[in-house]
Amino acid sequence: MIDTHTHLYSEQFDSDRDEMIQRAMNKGITKFYLPAIDSQYHQKMLKLESEYPGIIYAMMGLHPCDVKPETWEKELEIVENYLNERTFPAIGEIGIDLYWDKSTLEIQIKAFEKQIDWAIGKDLPIVIHTRESFEEVFEVLEKKKHPKLRGIFHCFSGNLEQAKHAIDLNFVLGIGGVVTFKNGKIDQFLHEIPLEKIVLETDSPYLAPVPFRGKRNESSYLELVAGKLVDIYEMDFLEIDRITTENAERIFGKKCH
Repeated sequence: MIDTHTHLYSEQFDSDRDEMIQRAMNKGITKFYLPAIDSQYHQKMLKLESEYPGIIYAMMGLHPCDVKPETWEKELEIVENYLNERTFPAIGEIGIDLYWDKSTLEIQIKAFEKQIDWAIGKDLPIVIHTRESFEEVFEVLEKKKHPKLRGIFHCFSGNLEQAKHAIDLNFVLGIGGVVTFKNGKIDQFLHEIPLEKIVLETDSPYLAPVPFRGKRNESSYLELVAGKLVDIYEMDFLEIDRITTENAERIFGKKCH
């Protein structure tokens, strides 16, 4: 299995990071993809990647919650420098978040568009954060439509119509702990989405699946997400594992460095 979205460098893992990664590997997770947040985490994230070559892969990008009026342009400069220096498997996590702060919408859109342009220019997938912002995100993606524009709608929590729209735009859905929540709703229509359009993720340390909901999430819990898909798709666990892993490999590429 591949955890396509995990913040392994988070402070919440400082006390047991290596053990936590080992637990996940013992559960059959072979690769971990780390979304970037902002420059204060870059060193920690890249150090972790260097300690687990071929297992942990860092993405690069500016998280929408960190698009601040006073720093966003400088932060994007840093991201661009990294993208010009070396290869990353994806640009992420980027997008629009209107849950925490609606006042920055205009600059969030600018930052999102700029990073999409870089992704198209470098032929890289993007990993999209969308919170209370499907309409705004779709508007940007429609405007930026391009054969090379592709990637993952991370932590997909929309409805069936939004899922289909995302897929029409050449994206797959990142499915994590939310699929196990009673009020998560996506489990009610996911069977209508081809498994080929789904990748697994934890978003750890956030959004732990049931029965760990509300506690610290970790990558080893990915098997609980896959287990829920076994019920939804009425398929064998190994088949779910194989197909979602192939999907992730197709998006990120088998070799990233």
